[in-house]
Amino acid sequence: MYFSSLGEDEQLVIKEFKIIHTLLPSLTHFIESQEQLRNFRLFGRGNSSTEFYGIISALESQKSTLQEITLENCVFSAENDSFLNCNTELLKILDYNISTLEISYSKIDVPIIVIIVQILEKIGISLQRLKIQSVMVILEESLLLEAIKSFCPNIIYLYIKDIGLSTQLIELIGNLQKLQFLSLGLFYHTPKEEERKIRVMQFAKILPSTLQYINIALGMPDTLLDTFIDILLDLCNAPLKKLLISGSSEKNNKAIIRFCTQIRTLNYVGIVKHYELGYYIRNEIRNELEEYVTLVSYKNIVVNC
Repeated sequence: MYFSSLGEDEQLVIKEFKIIHTLLPSLTHFIESQEQLRNFRLFGRGNSSTEFYGIISALESQKSTLQEITLENCVFSAENDSFLNCNTELLKILDYNISTLEISYSKIDVPIIVIIVQILEKIGISLQRLKIQSVMVILEESLLLEAIKSFCPNIIYLYIKDIGLSTQLIELIGNLQKLQFLSLGLFYHTPKEEERKIRVMQFAKILPSTLQYINIALGMPDTLLDTFIDILLDLCNAPLKKLLISGSSEKNNKAIIRFCTQIRTLNYVGIVKHYELGYYIRNEIRNELEEYVTLVSYKNIVVNC
């Protein structure tokens, strides 16, 4: 475990090691003594820990100033009392001034989805930045998407990884009329290529007019939007300024040029495979692209929550 030094941003980062039970009294006192704690990050290690209950309880004293919360693997089993205690206390301290919520689990299943829905129902109206990710496909994703749609109308930054390009997700994104930054890590959920193309077409057409950044390079390469970048860009009317993709192809490069010619807003294209900025993109294609847009490494323009 370590405590970050609290400066102007008043941020507290906690990583759970085996000595947490020894330091718990000092840690809870430290949390309670802060005057303007705005950012709290709690990182678990994937096994149950009743100590989280005490940490979450200590945050009660900070709910008037707390604005950003990150939870990573701090809730583990619905069969364990610490799961219920941790989340019950968390719901108590979450107030309507939370603007950023970041949740990460190794597996987002039904019990965890229920807790997330409860959190979104309570603080969703104030949320502007929401990041949810797992290392496995999100189960019961329809519950999650419905909660975001129902309770979070003011989202400007949305990051969801390991989810399908369902009609429900498309409808949700179309309803987020303040959305500026969108990051998606998609899995194929429709087996037929024609149906996948239709989903991408629908997705491209509903992108909000406020959207200026889209990252489709999360997780596995060559997922749905990666495969059909040409369709996405040809039908997109959103004034994108930054586009992040996994790799490059002649077909996609031509689609980028067409988008730049028609929409005239795109400034940067970030590519995950840094070497593709060199020899992989043929010189003539690279030269042609750079007449319209600046090619950069993905890491240089990625926007985090």
